[in-house]
Amino acid sequence: MTKEPRRADELFVRSLVLKRDEIESFDAYPFSIPAIRHLDELRLDSAVTLFAGENGSGKSTLVEAIAVAAGFNPEGGSRNMTVSTRPSHSALHKHLRLVRGTRRPRTGYFLRAESFFNVATHIEEIGGPAVASHGGRSLHAQSHGESFIALVTNRFGPNGLYVLDEPEAALSLRGNLALMRRMHALVAQGSQFIISTHSPVLLGFPDAKIFVLSDEGLVETPYDQTEVVELTRAFLGDRREFLHHLFDD
Repeated sequence: MTKEPRRADELFVRSLVLKRDEIESFDAYPFSIPAIRHLDELRLDSAVTLFAGENGSGKSTLVEAIAVAAGFNPEGGSRNMTVSTRPSHSALHKHLRLVRGTRRPRTGYFLRAESFFNVATHIEEIGGPAVASHGGRSLHAQSHGESFIALVTNRFGPNGLYVLDEPEAALSLRGNLALMRRMHALVAQGSQFIISTHSPVLLGFPDAKIFVLSDEGLVETPYDQTEVVELTRAFLGDRREFLHHLFDD
């Protein structure tokens, strides 16, 4: 099982606070998203926090804001990454306060699946130590999934803060398991992960805290009660019956 920090203040990010008094209107994006509109303070008291929910529920918007508030480049990468192609991040980070613990991360990374190509290109242009720190081989010379695994294997290290936006987008089932194995090792070495995901596999990470974003807000939810796990179990339990109801006119 995952080795958890002994005290909450040993986490790099202990909680998120939405500075509600600074927001002019909750009818404007991204504050109109129900999960954001209902946010006040969200405690993160596990080394691995997972955000789940349907498309449009605000998972990526929230994770992106956490990453930017933590000092990461909006398109992904480390705090020193400066790549910028087309700004698309929301203003949420300006109104989000991260309550930090007593420790400071030694390293960190923001993995944003949809813009990882741009980050990989920037790393290749820098060359030298940048490429070496990502495994010594061009990320573009590998498949999307291989480049993700190369990143977490070579660039991620102990005592790091890692914010991942739907990392399963490029990964096979075996790739998801490889990611979890690496996460397990890094958590035991003092790292913290904050992840948005649709994956019922990643949601099963031991001792992770899962928050589901919906019209009801952000609700802490047991693994077995998340919709993606329930639907996956129903599909695998009786595929023919599941599809019969799905296709029934």
